Amino acid sequence: MNSLRILAFALISSVALYAADDFDLPGEIDSVQPMEFVPIEAETVTTTPTTTSNASSIVAKKIPSNLNRPVRVGVYTNEKELFVKHNGEEYSIKALNGKLKVLKGWFAKTENSLTLKQVDRCTSVAPDSKSLKYSCFPGDFKITANGNTLTAINIVPVEEYLRGVIPYEIGKLDSSRFSALEAQAIAARTYAYKHFGSRESLGFDIFADTKDQVYKGLASATTLTDSAVKKTAGIVMTYNGEFIIAYYHSTCGGETETLATWEREELPYLQSKPDLRPDGTPWCNESSYTNWERKFSDKETVSLFKQNAKETKAKITNFSSVYSISILDTLPSGRILTLEINTDKGTYEVVGDKVRWLFKKNGSILPSSFFRIGHDDNGWVIQGKGFGHGVGLCQMGVRARAAAGQDFATILNHYYTGITLERFEK
Repeated sequence: MNSLRILAFALISSVALYAADDFDLPGEIDSVQPMEFVPIEAETVTTTPTTTSNASSIVAKKIPSNLNRPVRVGVYTNEKELFVKHNGEEYSIKALNGKLKVLKGWFAKTENSLTLKQVDRCTSVAPDSKSLKYSCFPGDFKITANGNTLTAINIVPVEEYLRGVIPYEIGKLDSSRFSALEAQAIAARTYAYKHFGSRESLGFDIFADTKDQVYKGLASATTLTDSAVKKTAGIVMTYNGEFIIAYYHSTCGGETETLATWEREELPYLQSKPDLRPDGTPWCNESSYTNWERKFSDKETVSLFKQNAKETKAKITNFSSVYSISILDTLPSGRILTLEINTDKGTYEVVGDKVRWLFKKNGSILPSSFFRIGHDDNGWVIQGKGFGHGVGLCQMGVRARAAAGQDFATILNHYYTGITLERFEK
């Protein structure tokens, strides 16, 4: 295999990427059992519906009683020590045999658990003293011990929670892209409500990192991101009366994907479709991941494949050479469905989004499964496009659509086919 055999994608100039990556996959998603929303038609609020320029009316409804509570966010889990600033006091907390050891200067006391009620604008909780001065969470905190590790749960109103999500998931942006902030707020709100009660065994609803949605409190909230949350307050997306699973990702590369990338049953509102401007270029081509390339030597490839065997569900692990890597079939978007690895000890397959874990190096997986692979004299060459799993809303595409003047309803109806926009009111 001396000649380069790669199906390359066209190179498009790009700028730095601001949007966060996708949700952790695949194990975390399969373990979640999202709450289903059963609409309460009898309690519909009789107010004038909100409208947008390019969408039908948004139906206003009274929020169901089981959703009329704060969201519980697992901000820190499995921490050995936490630092707190609350009600004018600073102290640290450690866990020991299922108990909390609270240290305030020379004073120490033991607690079964600790509840911090919001007193000032925010409570500061961090895993180290340096980060404490940047920490600012609204709402209350409950801190518990599990053996010798700590869990800190932020109990916060949903709209306040979203103030700490939007800046980290899609960036702060400027007023020319305000509808992108609005679209992200609605997607994040829908995702949060869908996951109410989904992790009851852990004592909270949602993680504060890429297992769910990145949430870091109010430290990076701006007037504009706060305004996007406020102007879309209560708006969620449903399909046939249930919350949608509002997946989103950074950069689709011009084509979104279905749940088939995770070998899951497809949903009608998560379709594979082109995401292109009228001139045929991807809406997300501002992203530095519109096109990308990775190179690996033959020796490195063998080492990585063996190292990542568990995550890719490899059936062969004792090989010493990789003879060929072949794409057997692809998904509707062109992302890889099945990759065949031929080794000196036999052949095995890697399916769907798990192909990103094959070349996992220093904790980083491949940007997407939307790639083609070839071999030259120096080893394996991968050329791809996109960043993330490709399912649902494309954050970099949303940014560009907003700059082009599209409102949030137009944007959301493109990425989530056949949805209904509803507004919860108390």
